Amino acid sequence: MSLTAATRSESTKLFTTAMWWILGVVLLAYIGMTAAGLGFVFAASATGALPGGPGEARVPTEGIAEVLYSIAASIGYVFPLLIGTLMVTSEFRHQTLTPTFLATPRRGVVLGAKVFVGIGIGILYAIVALVGSVGPAAGFLSGFGVQTELASSDTWAMFGRIVIAFALWVLIGIGVGSLVRNQVAAVVVVLAFTQFLEPIARVAAAFVENLDEVTQYLPGAASDALVGQSIYTSMGQASGAQQLDWWAGGLVLLGYSVVLIVLGHLTSWRRDVS
Repeated sequence: MSLTAATRSESTKLFTTAMWWILGVVLLAYIGMTAAGLGFVFAASATGALPGGPGEARVPTEGIAEVLYSIAASIGYVFPLLIGTLMVTSEFRHQTLTPTFLATPRRGVVLGAKVFVGIGIGILYAIVALVGSVGPAAGFLSGFGVQTELASSDTWAMFGRIVIAFALWVLIGIGVGSLVRNQVAAVVVVLAFTQFLEPIARVAAAFVENLDEVTQYLPGAASDALVGQSIYTSMGQASGAQQLDWWAGGLVLLGYSVVLIVLGHLTSWRRDVS
């Protein structure tokens, strides 16, 4: 089977299940509610409309729009990571890789097809996440008279980098799923690292001298650097923490995806599946 046919087969396997759209709906709701809540708080605070401080701006208006829009990536990146992981581990769990490998004995072609489909679903999820963050955030900013920055080329460049980040996160998920074949274990590893281990390390870097020289190379930090803005990087900038340039962050994130996929291909992907 050719790579084109294998890619078509992988697309069919993904989009004929409910997994992709359920995660997409949760992504939209999660990002939308977060952006709406923070959009109200930030915009009201910036204009002095919050109770207890009438007429006094508590946060500067400069950069608020970018921070709010970047919520799509800074907290939404776990969704493309999960869908990439599930694209692989669900096949191990349900034994659908057996007929796939019988039809396409060249396993590298199957993995390559998953990479192409993963890039596509990553782009789709990025669009969903941007709709969820930009819509509510821009609405509150406009309502409170704060610039939405939607006419700025820098804002649209950031949107483009968010799309790239999402695509890379799916590829990282495919690599994780290829290495950790057990679905439950893979999901636990993904959630434990992204929701506990790395956030704790990045917060600690604000207090431990020189720790930021290490944490800036963590995947979440590299993703934020690629995007160019996030709530986490805003806190880091306030504490003087180091951050990679956007292109360096992209290369680090790409490096994680390549290393994990190659390792997965060289190890568990070659083992028997049934």
